Amino acid sequence: MPSRIGFLNPRGLTRFALYAIGLVLALAPISNAVAGDIPAAELSQSAPAQAPGRWRATGDLGTARLSHTATLLPNGQVLVAGGVGSDGLTVLASAELYDPATGVWTATGSMHAQRESHTATLLPNGQVLVANGLSAELYDPASGVWAATGRMTTSRSGHTATLLPNGQVLVAGGGNVNGTLTSAELYDPATGVWTATGSMNFGRADHTATLLPNGQVLVAGGFDNPGNATAELYDPATGVWTETGSLNTGRIEHTATLLQNGQVLVVGDGIGINAFAELYDPGTGVWTETGSMVATRVNHTATLLPNGQVLVTGGNDDPGSAELYDPATRTWTRTNNLSPSRARHTATLLASGNVLVSGGQTFFRYGYIFARSQLYKSAP
Repeated sequence: MPSRIGFLNPRGLTRFALYAIGLVLALAPISNAVAGDIPAAELSQSAPAQAPGRWRATGDLGTARLSHTATLLPNGQVLVAGGVGSDGLTVLASAELYDPATGVWTATGSMHAQRESHTATLLPNGQVLVANGLSAELYDPASGVWAATGRMTTSRSGHTATLLPNGQVLVAGGGNVNGTLTSAELYDPATGVWTATGSMNFGRADHTATLLPNGQVLVAGGFDNPGNATAELYDPATGVWTETGSLNTGRIEHTATLLQNGQVLVVGDGIGINAFAELYDPGTGVWTETGSMVATRVNHTATLLPNGQVLVTGGNDDPGSAELYDPATRTWTRTNNLSPSRARHTATLLASGNVLVSGGQTFFRYGYIFARSQLYKSAP
């Protein structure tokens, strides 16, 4: 079983601090919560919606979990895998599938290893590559079976995984018992082999990686690079990393979203907990601030909607709220609230245009880790 921490990064320290708070308040083990377990006052914490869009309930996960992965499969179903269970300590190997047609979750094959702080990448052949530590495995939607694949060249957690245009997967950074990593490697689905590629200029973990329209990969922020604000570009043609403009604000555990205009929106951080958002322009390599969110956030989600707006949900600082970013006006507007509030959850854009939010933890009371899921329907 891989280590629960792997290395001393902010994600691990924050998680254990939050668990401790939950245990002190509850004076009992953390438990799975359903709607009836959480007082009604906690299910609606903030002001009425100011923008179109609404949430509705859907089927609950079979297992409560946080820090899991969620992957939209070619058949329209969603694969959820791993994470931390309802006791806040057990790392899970189980996986389950969500069917949008019925709103029901069903168990599927379990991974060979228990995993959290892992990555899940949909490959061109429809299989899903999951990796952390030294091991990796593949999920086959046709059979529901996981199969081990090649081992990574370096043990890592808190890394990023990016599908490249050539079908290979770039894994970069993260950390292990030796600290944060500069190294990167490539997975070739045709051979199942991992090979080292060029190293980043800075060690980083809990960063973001975004595939740009030109085929390069933008890596930004993360723990242990100078000021947590550096950014660099990976060129798949050469395997070389090149520094680009630095973020205006240092960030870890943030999100990065590729917009329809080719720019990258970055929001949230686990350092100063600020609400400022910024945009990266691949044409100039420059970051510019683009308004402030309604709430400060970390351990949130950001999802590009079909209408070009970005839905940002939850997070430790304002776990019940959700808001929309409009690239046309560069403004943020609050939308309907999550119920219950949550952080370390997942958000998946479905083929219907709805957003499926699943699992996570609420910090208003007892530190519940739960199985509840919701669907967000945006305005046309």
